[in-house]
Amino acid sequence: MQKAQDYYPDCPEAFLISLARTGDRKAFAELVQRRQSQVRNLMRRCCNDYTLADDLTQQVFLKVWLSIRKLRKASAFGGWLKRVAVTVWLQHIRKKDALGEAGEMSGSELAKSDTTGMILDLDRALVKLPNPVRLCVVLSYNEGMSHREVAELTGLPLGTVKTHIRNGAHQLQELLSAYGDPSEAESS
Repeated sequence: MQKAQDYYPDCPEAFLISLARTGDRKAFAELVQRRQSQVRNLMRRCCNDYTLADDLTQQVFLKVWLSIRKLRKASAFGGWLKRVAVTVWLQHIRKKDALGEAGEMSGSELAKSDTTGMILDLDRALVKLPNPVRLCVVLSYNEGMSHREVAELTGLPLGTVKTHIRNGAHQLQELLSAYGDPSEAESS
């Protein structure tokens, strides 16, 4: 079986988007291949669950495939894809909240993921933040979006976004300081 890049080697993304808008599955497969890591990483930062992140990433690309014909400008694809990803995440959170679950990892799940490394420590700290705060922090710091862009993408007021990011950064600083403070480990 040939891979998408066998069909569209080195094609500009705008060309692939145009082809995908006409229903070209191979062009869309190439778009997925190029962008799936970006979407998966965003989802992993939001939920800290690799399996769930993979499932949500699939949902994102399914929604993109079903609605790519509505995309007016190929140059807007990156932002539109991120908006679809955030929408999928928010829908997941709403569904989970409707079922009465808080969306936090349990202590046993955290213990299973107990490994070293700053990235894993950050992921563990992120999961402790409330979902809206976590989303704003991830979009701002991980995705490099401005406060205004985060507000537009999430539909939250700009002041709320700024507060979430400031409070989230402060909470992360407190949570991560305990991971890296060797004096606390020695006094235990």
